[in-house]
Amino acid sequence: MTNVAVSTSSKCGFVALIGAPNAGKSTLLNALVGSKIAIVTHKVQTTRSRLVGVAIHNESQMIFVDTPGIFTANKRLERAMVAAAWEGANDADIVVLLVDATCKISDSTKTIAEGLKGSSKKTILAFNKIDIVEREKLLAMSKQLNDLGSFEETLMISAKTGNGLDMLRDKITAFLPEEPWLYPEDHLTDITERMLASEITREKFFLRFHEELPYATTIETERWKELKDGSVRVEQVIYVERDSQKMIVIGKGGRGLKAIGKQAREELETLLDRKVHLFIFVKVRKGWSDDKERYLNMGLQWVN
Repeated sequence: MTNVAVSTSSKCGFVALIGAPNAGKSTLLNALVGSKIAIVTHKVQTTRSRLVGVAIHNESQMIFVDTPGIFTANKRLERAMVAAAWEGANDADIVVLLVDATCKISDSTKTIAEGLKGSSKKTILAFNKIDIVEREKLLAMSKQLNDLGSFEETLMISAKTGNGLDMLRDKITAFLPEEPWLYPEDHLTDITERMLASEITREKFFLRFHEELPYATTIETERWKELKDGSVRVEQVIYVERDSQKMIVIGKGGRGLKAIGKQAREELETLLDRKVHLFIFVKVRKGWSDDKERYLNMGLQWVN
């Protein structure tokens, strides 16, 4: 890839967004980039691998890395997700610890704050969803985490409303190194269309199934065929671990699968600005979460 320099005073660097599950990192990434590149659901652990989003602010190019939530991991998939999050933080120039201000500070958030202490990287503490939290609570939470960690800045933001995001952009760009831009000005993300399609379907899947089922599944786009009329044929597979799960996904008369497919197709057509022919199949693959190939397809490293 050819570097794209904008001016002699340009800045560029990587900014890792980290935090406990459901802190709002994906919502924040989409808001900063100005386009939906990360899926958002009410479920914790929605983000499974690192996503890159690119945004411009003044003469600076910010390369954001949205990471999985950091928590106490037990299963192999969970350990791989947490490892991906810490790797994203270690590789970045700046780290933003995002905290859900509506909740009590979790043990995971405390661990992250302590883990960042003494880091040579510039670190920013950002409290999210501040529009629905009393000022006194915000101040108390800020003191608690600043006593645990070491942050250059502490900011109050709302990723949903945009409140405080300009201040966050200003603080980030102040810390960025003077480097030429790595991407063209109109570049938004490194996520491929195939991966985006998988993620959109996974989002609709998570929103439909509210219990344990989403974490026992993975979704892969196995075929992407450009058609002569400008449309695209997309074939995906939802992998589950048991026959009983397959029946739940398909639903009575195929209604569950049809609903997921319809919602995913409509959003993909909007994002891609063209007609999409989406075909989704459900297959049982016992122990897929211990299959090395599935991790590579998700952009995760195999961990023991």
